[in-house]
Amino acid sequence: MSEKPQALGKNAVNYISLSPLSFLKRTALTYPNHPAIIYGEVKRNWGDTYERCIRLASALRKAGVRAGDTVSVMAPNIPAMFEAHFGVPMSGAVLNALNTRLDAAGIAFILNHAGSKVLIVDREYAPLVQNALEHLTKKLLVIEINDPATRFEQSLDVQEYEDFINSGSAEYKWHLPEDEWDSIALNYTSGTTGDPKGVVYHHRGAYLNALGNVTTWALPHHPVYLWTLPMFHCNGWCFPWTITAMAGTHVCLRKVSGDAIYAALSDHQVSHMCGAPVIMGMLINTEQAESFAPVKTVKMMTAGAAPPASVLIQMEKIGFDVTHVYGLTEVYGPAVVCAWHAEWDDLPVEKTAALKARQGVKYHVLEDFFVADPDTMEPVPADGKTMGELMMRGNIVMKGYHQNPEGTKAAFSGGAFHTGDLGVMHPDGYVEIKDRSKDIVISGGENISTIEVEGVLYHHPDVLEAAVVAKPDDKWGETPCAFVTLRPGKTLQASALIAHCKDNLAHYKCPKSIVFMELPKTSTGKIQKHKLREIAKSC
Repeated sequence: MSEKPQALGKNAVNYISLSPLSFLKRTALTYPNHPAIIYGEVKRNWGDTYERCIRLASALRKAGVRAGDTVSVMAPNIPAMFEAHFGVPMSGAVLNALNTRLDAAGIAFILNHAGSKVLIVDREYAPLVQNALEHLTKKLLVIEINDPATRFEQSLDVQEYEDFINSGSAEYKWHLPEDEWDSIALNYTSGTTGDPKGVVYHHRGAYLNALGNVTTWALPHHPVYLWTLPMFHCNGWCFPWTITAMAGTHVCLRKVSGDAIYAALSDHQVSHMCGAPVIMGMLINTEQAESFAPVKTVKMMTAGAAPPASVLIQMEKIGFDVTHVYGLTEVYGPAVVCAWHAEWDDLPVEKTAALKARQGVKYHVLEDFFVADPDTMEPVPADGKTMGELMMRGNIVMKGYHQNPEGTKAAFSGGAFHTGDLGVMHPDGYVEIKDRSKDIVISGGENISTIEVEGVLYHHPDVLEAAVVAKPDDKWGETPCAFVTLRPGKTLQASALIAHCKDNLAHYKCPKSIVFMELPKTSTGKIQKHKLREIAKSC
């Protein structure tokens, strides 16, 4: 009689939750003296950085933060924002990195909707946050970052960040989550309505997509990474965790400009950076572009609107190798890449630019990426012509929308995540976006809801009808363009209407151009936005 097989199952020996927090511990133990953070005069190694993150976690626990609580952070790309990406989840809490371009109403909505228990805010945003705090439904603990490299007069008159983390213990015994499905981050993104949606990430997805960045970009050990992409945007596309996993160096910039970027590239021998197309415009149109001579090619990852061929040519000439990726907040940032083939190197530049403009193929850590009819979920033919909606399925798809079961159900209908983007599948298996099913303008890497902008336009007493579409822009990729019909007998200057928008919206959401005209409509009265998009291209 054969022996009964031994039962095989998960246990504490063969199964531990996946979490990017393990990257920090390994790097700090293995390379404690290697540079971790460079920010002006601030230079910290991995040993010191690990201790500061532990102290932050401890201080949050002492302040009453418990597992599952939300901790919001509003800061530019400075060391404190990086530390929050580890210290907050090490306390068991969920990190909510706030978009620094929001207005007070937007900040208040998120703090209320997220149920934030703590807000860590840089003094630069004190006036804005003070306004937002007046509209909260409950009080929260506010901690202020007083960056010694800056001079901002207004203060919230609350505990300072350095004092707060020093109140924490370096002996705090943090641990990985018991369940890798536990939430690690909550990121808000504009939808097709004015109120943003809260996208919930789990530890497992953050761990996997951080490593997905490594494999996709063939990232070496000890990269020197320059922060031009905001850390609040999809948690910096997971790169706070990615660069840490590879024991790299995070070079932080408070303010992004062409001069600041070139200075950092030269001073610190930067090897990698990410950014929206607007960053490429800064690099090309700054005087230093002509004299910049990197020791080796700087690798840059960009998303958003596909870079024009002329931009890619100029970037290559000044020493940058550009990789084009595609993703959404709902999939932890980039999840698709235009994977390059060596045989494409010998093609004419215009042809290679067209190839790079395609969104491409899935990351290793994304299970499925396909184009399908959104109603039947049947994949479209791979002919480069038949349109469908881009769909995703896998471990780096969000948990869902915070407190929005209907929105989550709709996003996951048919057994896949509906991106809302329309495109084609080419015969070689590469996907290319052709249009958006949702009326979202992506400007400088930021999503702008056209419905939100239209709502503000409609509140002007002289406006009868309004429609907003994306207008191509060399610098920002896209900007909002408004088409407006005035009430009979009314006259209005475009500048006055833009000023009205600036009084009621974050400035980056405001139309850069306004066209007064009768809006084209279908027989049922629906505004024909496809016609407006064509007009916007030439106005």
